[in-house]
Amino acid sequence: MKNLTKIKKKKQTKSLFKSILIAVGIQLLFSTSSLGQEKLSIAVANPNVVKLKTNSVITAKMLRLELIKMDKYIIYDEFDMEDLYLKDSTYRDNCLSKTCLTRMGEELNVDYMLTGSYDLLGEKIVISLKIIDVKKKQVVNSKVKEFDNQISELQRMTEIILKEMHQIEVQKEVADKLNFKNEVITSNNIGRIKNNGPRIGIGILTGDFVEFANRPEAQGGMDIMPVVSMIGFQLEGQYVGTENFSGLIEGIFNVSGLEQGQFIPTLTIMNGLRFGKGGWEFAFGPGFGLKTESYGFFDTDGDFGQQGNYISESDWKSYALENYDDQILYPQFYNDGYFQIPDPARINSKYNLDEKHLDKRGKIALSTSFVFAFGRTFRAGNLNIPVNVFYSSKKDGGLVGMSVGFNVLKSKRNINGNRRRY
Repeated sequence: MKNLTKIKKKKQTKSLFKSILIAVGIQLLFSTSSLGQEKLSIAVANPNVVKLKTNSVITAKMLRLELIKMDKYIIYDEFDMEDLYLKDSTYRDNCLSKTCLTRMGEELNVDYMLTGSYDLLGEKIVISLKIIDVKKKQVVNSKVKEFDNQISELQRMTEIILKEMHQIEVQKEVADKLNFKNEVITSNNIGRIKNNGPRIGIGILTGDFVEFANRPEAQGGMDIMPVVSMIGFQLEGQYVGTENFSGLIEGIFNVSGLEQGQFIPTLTIMNGLRFGKGGWEFAFGPGFGLKTESYGFFDTDGDFGQQGNYISESDWKSYALENYDDQILYPQFYNDGYFQIPDPARINSKYNLDEKHLDKRGKIALSTSFVFAFGRTFRAGNLNIPVNVFYSSKKDGGLVGMSVGFNVLKSKRNINGNRRRY
């Protein structure tokens, strides 16, 4: 009996020992699992910020906030780091290298350090981030990403790049709206070319301008040949451009007829369309100038003098006073003994004083036209030689001609506004 009792006690002791071992094993297993899930610590050093309307402190706060949302690390905030900043101020703004970040991480006793840069480059914001393993003293994660220049969305940009670094899904719609789109119109090889320069040319008058040019000065004409020289200056600005197309705004100030003693100023504002690498161009736009005109008529049949003469209103008054101021011979032009200037239509129905005609003796008025031009710009190095044919259309006639110019390419301005010198 005693032996049986001893055997039972031994079995109970072994069973109890096994239960204790199992319990200890389970406890160790859970402890090990718990240790494996423990979060690692990370601190954020102030990033480098270039040309953005923000600063390193704000961008560091953004990084910490997004790290907290990810819930992957124990985050050191700025208050945890203030003692170190007071101890060594170089850590506040100048700690960007791997060596400095490792040393800073050792001072803070953290597992990782995070920093990077926020840069404005042209029309894009470039964010570059890196994570340093303090113990291994090496970069374990890094990423560079280009975003559209939307400074108000800097927080979302920070969220996107951090999530991509940690293989966390990013909302595609938001990412697509913020990604920098390197479109043709804003590519680096396209710029706003500033081509200003002199223009010289020749123009041939058409329509009523031919008569006005040939008319004697005594009758208000210019008394010149209907072919005039042109000299001026063009200001040109490019508002859009691709490799095969450019949109231009052109302003041309021009003076005509100097070689014949005339001064005819005009200002033309044109919208130009330039195609291909050959520099072919089509342009159109309004022209503005000054003209002098008077009311009058042309004596087509020589009824009041020489055939074809232009008789202005003042000419007619002089003529009427000389030829009709006789109360006995022309009583119909008198009223209560006072002479009234007769209307030419009362004498001959072919003429009247209701129409305006060009007359250098008349009143100054605004002259408008619409100009069409077609041409090509020839290039020799930085020298541009634009050659154009044009037609200026007006109510009373027009001007057809050709102009040649030259300009030297001094500077090129990119679509984003940066200037390049040549």
